[in-house]
Amino acid sequence: MPNPGSSIGAFIKAAVLSAAFLAFPKALPGQESVRPVPVRNDTVRVLVLGDLMMHTRQLSYNSREFLRELEPLIEGADLAIGGAEFTLAGPPYQGYPTFSSPDSYAENLRAAGIDVLLAANNHILDHGSRGFKRTLEHLGEPWCGAGADSASYAAHNPLILRVRGIRLALVNFTYGTNLGSDRPWPKVSRMKEAEIASQMSRAAEADFTLVLPHWGIEYELRHSEEQEAWARRLVDWGAGAIVGSHPHVVQDTSFIAGVPVIYSLGNAVSNMSAPNTRLALAAELSLVQYFPSGEVKVLRPQLHYLWCTLPGKLTDGYRTIKVADYIGHRDLWKDPSDYDNMIATYEKNHHPAGK
Repeated sequence: MPNPGSSIGAFIKAAVLSAAFLAFPKALPGQESVRPVPVRNDTVRVLVLGDLMMHTRQLSYNSREFLRELEPLIEGADLAIGGAEFTLAGPPYQGYPTFSSPDSYAENLRAAGIDVLLAANNHILDHGSRGFKRTLEHLGEPWCGAGADSASYAAHNPLILRVRGIRLALVNFTYGTNLGSDRPWPKVSRMKEAEIASQMSRAAEADFTLVLPHWGIEYELRHSEEQEAWARRLVDWGAGAIVGSHPHVVQDTSFIAGVPVIYSLGNAVSNMSAPNTRLALAAELSLVQYFPSGEVKVLRPQLHYLWCTLPGKLTDGYRTIKVADYIGHRDLWKDPSDYDNMIATYEKNHHPAGK
């Protein structure tokens, strides 16, 4: 990872980081009145990455390298979450439209520091119930958004974890699946009011609820009316933050009753090259537990812009990078035109405040 050496490079880097955070105000409504107390406060940092994909061309490359440059960011979090938009259905391995990745892909994502993999997505049934079952068997613990049987489903939906003393509930669901299921189990968490309301009710036993929906319209840069309606519903049900995925592009962000809503993070790893599909976000949420009340609040989210590099562009393989780390370093690219593409895409797609 380069270290910007010039003052100009450092200035530009700071400007990019500031722009990335402009979608959110300096503090959530109501936080301005929070008074410090003369006892410790616990803080938990949660990092959420978007869709982790494995297209056919990616199968020829070492997946351990895909997130290599994000490892310092991932390791700096107390809990790292990523969307597992693939199956582990066994050979023959294949990409779009019916994904089946080697088991080593999940192992390498875990090795890179991803703690929780989200299983609720439209591709989870690409190879039917058999492939779905095998995916859960090899995905590794913990996961969220699905279950192999009734007991497994209850344990993972919501998934409740204790992280540095804070009980955190994760709720993950998908708008649907590309193929249907031929049996009751395994089961994926679906965007149905009664089911999600029930999960949110059970999540209320935790200190904080993070909702991670797989929703929205592919390639749309703005959220849909349905996404917003669901976001409002989730806030009413107790969501403390909402971080979505599926559209394959970065969408806008907002607050609803003080709750941060990041509608789409885009692709964290993929072979896509269509306009806007290589830019992504990593959302960093700081959860603070205030004592002696024990109340947990989320601070202003930090949004790190990412770029999915393709083979021959920056390195010989696939590598997801932080945009800010490479500002002013066009000379490092094997294909400098891809640097220009990254900058142009970022400038087009970052979301200033109030827009």
